[in-house]
Amino acid sequence: MSVSLKRLAEAAWILCIAAFALLHFAHLSADFPNHTPWFMDWAKYTDEGWYGNAAVRAHLYGNWYMTGDFNPAPAVPVWPFLEWLLFFFTGVNIEAARALAVSFFVVNLLLSYTLLRVRGTRWMALLALTLIATSPFLYAFSRLAILEPMLTAFFLAALNLAVRLPRLKRPIAASIGIGLLYTLMLLTKTSAAFLLPALGWAILASFGKGPKWWKPTREAIRCALAAALSAAISFGLWMALVIVSGLLTDYRYLFFINKYIKPKEFYWPLVSLWWSFHGGLWVDHILIPLAGVVFLIAVAAFRTQWGRKLLSDPVFGASVLAAAGYILFMTYQNHPQPRYFTVVGVFSIFVLVQGAEALVNVSKSNTHRWVLWLGSGAIAVAVLAAGSNAATTLTYAMHPEYTWVTAARNLTRYVNDHPNGKRLVVSISGDEMTMITHLPTMCDDFGTMDFSDRLGKYQPGWWAGWNSLDPGTLEDLHTHYSLEQVASFPAFDDPDRNVLVLFKLHPLPNGKIRENVGLSLRVKLPDDKFTVSVDAEDE
Repeated sequence: MSVSLKRLAEAAWILCIAAFALLHFAHLSADFPNHTPWFMDWAKYTDEGWYGNAAVRAHLYGNWYMTGDFNPAPAVPVWPFLEWLLFFFTGVNIEAARALAVSFFVVNLLLSYTLLRVRGTRWMALLALTLIATSPFLYAFSRLAILEPMLTAFFLAALNLAVRLPRLKRPIAASIGIGLLYTLMLLTKTSAAFLLPALGWAILASFGKGPKWWKPTREAIRCALAAALSAAISFGLWMALVIVSGLLTDYRYLFFINKYIKPKEFYWPLVSLWWSFHGGLWVDHILIPLAGVVFLIAVAAFRTQWGRKLLSDPVFGASVLAAAGYILFMTYQNHPQPRYFTVVGVFSIFVLVQGAEALVNVSKSNTHRWVLWLGSGAIAVAVLAAGSNAATTLTYAMHPEYTWVTAARNLTRYVNDHPNGKRLVVSISGDEMTMITHLPTMCDDFGTMDFSDRLGKYQPGWWAGWNSLDPGTLEDLHTHYSLEQVASFPAFDDPDRNVLVLFKLHPLPNGKIRENVGLSLRVKLPDDKFTVSVDAEDE
């Protein structure tokens, strides 16, 4: 192939990647794609509102904090701060919030390229970007205003600095920057703690060379210590501010609600590990297993020069540890959700393309032609998967649905047209609705104050839930109100959460508070008017 033709093909390849990247900005108010394998993920009707509620409240009501409600900003302040800045220019709306997340996705493509080019070829880096840009899984989740795209961006920025430390004039200053980026990671999403080994590896391995690549140099240790000290000081300053501001309860509460009940069996970590490990198939049924195969080949070839070189590579090792770290996080939680695998997906793709490149390169000086077949086969399968994924992503992009924003707007219109005391609506999806329609809301599921007490304090006029009534929520509502079902709005595809049901809350006569004495408040009472079912009690 002539040089000019090669450059033309490369330019066309880059334009294709750019086109798929920009495609993520289309139809930003549309639903998370319906009828996907990830339909049950909670983020599509909760997380965008929860983690941006401080920014939304600050602009709409002049105060970011709602006493007793779910206030995650003290623990994860970076995202709401950026949304707060953005809303000065765009106003409060979900399209702007999602555009911010997609912007981080585009930044991630650029950072991925610069990271992989440190020791890799151009075609390998472009292949990685192709697999990321065409992934229907990453398309779906990168278009939600959630924390993962920004966490990945800060992590990639830190890795880009880490792997370049030996060639920088001031590596200690750069290491301090790495520490600050890690603090931003922790203040973006607390699960960043499980990415620390990957970042540490990138710092130490970047100085390794020769037969003792595994032995950290003094310069590597100094850089690692500078990064650690920078992160400790900056994070400590934030925690001091949280404590002085009286927000430690809200900070701790984020950890409390993310602590899931563990099984009684002593072997539960193995079951959870399998669940979390198997969850990688949510990302891709071809690319993730292929990345695993490539990694196992590299481990099996550890005694060869190319095997040791690949495994000691700072980018390859960091990618393996990043994916493994997040799987460990989900194992510890015993509660993997599809969105968590966005981090696993990106770094598994790095493992795949770097491993495939290593196999192809070693075959040039190796008499064993089967090595070339392995590398070429991995690349061919990856390219075929990219083609299939691109078709699926295009299908999602060309057939947007708007059931969620339509439901939120219709619910808000009903509340406005049928006054019932305060306009405040209580709902697990309340913060999402506030971002879409500016309707005042409060969360019914999470909050530092007991829900029953919050009902008495804020006296809402409405409650909205998905499909059925939770007995515990119904019990709390019954302490102050009787319920009247007044409207329902279809949205999304989850059979357990595809109808948003609106209830009027009628205060008990004379401000009476009903007590759970001789009468169960977890069932429909005579003064209630609703037809939806009440979920069965947990065993």
